[in-house]
Amino acid sequence: MVVLDNCALFEILRKSDRGRALQELLMVEEKVISVELIRAEAVSVLRKLVVTGKVTKGDAGSMLAVAMDLIDEFYPMTELQIEAMNEGIRLNHSTYDMFYFVLARRMGATLFTLDNKLAQLCEENGVDCIHEVELR
Repeated sequence: MVVLDNCALFEILRKSDRGRALQELLMVEEKVISVELIRAEAVSVLRKLVVTGKVTKGDAGSMLAVAMDLIDEFYPMTELQIEAMNEGIRLNHSTYDMFYFVLARRMGATLFTLDNKLAQLCEENGVDCIHEVELR
């Protein structure tokens, strides 16, 4: 099982070298999960891409649909919020990231992220994480 964060999601969506490498690491029929928060983060990134003229509004809508289809199951933030807050305080890190961290830890899943600081926290706290991928 894989938890996908927004950084990894957009690299996969962009089909960058790193995104393709992450995609290749997903096993056939492996379940991909995330926190409902990823919907808001994805919409925010897409809005910025439209406003800066990098994609059209129509393309942004299509990209959002593709992005959300990559995720098999979304977990409500309400189930994770207290733990995410406490871990954010304990680790002095963004609570946005802690939602993904907490979900991966709770589910015994591997967090896919390209955020180096989050990856380091995962490594230091026993949360399985993929953050460096070899490009083929």
